[in-house]
Amino acid sequence: MGIQKYPDDAAAKRDILEAGRRLYQRGYVAANDGNLSARVSDNTVWATPSGVSKGFMTEEMLVKLDLEGNVLEGTYKPSSEIRMHLRIYQEAPEVLGVVHAHPPVSAAFAAAGLPLDTALLQEAVVLLGVIPVAPFALPGTDALADSVAPFVGDYNGALLEHHGAVAWGGSVMQALHRLESIEYNATVRMYASMMGIERPMTNAQIEALLKLRPEWGVTGGGVPKGRD
Repeated sequence: MGIQKYPDDAAAKRDILEAGRRLYQRGYVAANDGNLSARVSDNTVWATPSGVSKGFMTEEMLVKLDLEGNVLEGTYKPSSEIRMHLRIYQEAPEVLGVVHAHPPVSAAFAAAGLPLDTALLQEAVVLLGVIPVAPFALPGTDALADSVAPFVGDYNGALLEHHGAVAWGGSVMQALHRLESIEYNATVRMYASMMGIERPMTNAQIEALLKLRPEWGVTGGGVPKGRD
């Protein structure tokens, strides 16, 4: 018997609901903000509904779609930003989970148009890498999907200019963890700037850390900026 590549429907829906609760509890979304999805086959995903708080979703609210956006199961309308999710899956077949939210510090960097591209923390260099800024696009449009698409193959997430943040990975939970890491590293970067001391790692230190990526199961992420 071969190894199952995709989660089954039950596992995918369970992870979406759990990740949604964590987003809400951590203050990464307000009101009905944010959206999540999980891929369960080559051409199908489960996604969060439009107009529902991510902290109070139920399984019956989730929607199953194909990668063209056609609803296959569910009575709720899918998130207006599902096009961005579907485009990420189309660009990277290995991606099985996408999480988009508005964590406040990350959103501040997105509003300022500042990428998270400086090597300040060891784990961030290895596990996260560079988080670029996708250019401004109206929410829920093909333009938003187009703005993110160029970054999917080389990075693990992106800031959305004047909007928020999105992360992707091999599962919904990995995408959630990457989003949490984006917010944590944005917070450290903010504190360092407030202290007036932004002291990145040396290029030699960064190079040594990047060699750990294969050992830690990390592919891609780009190379954060350092100093000589």
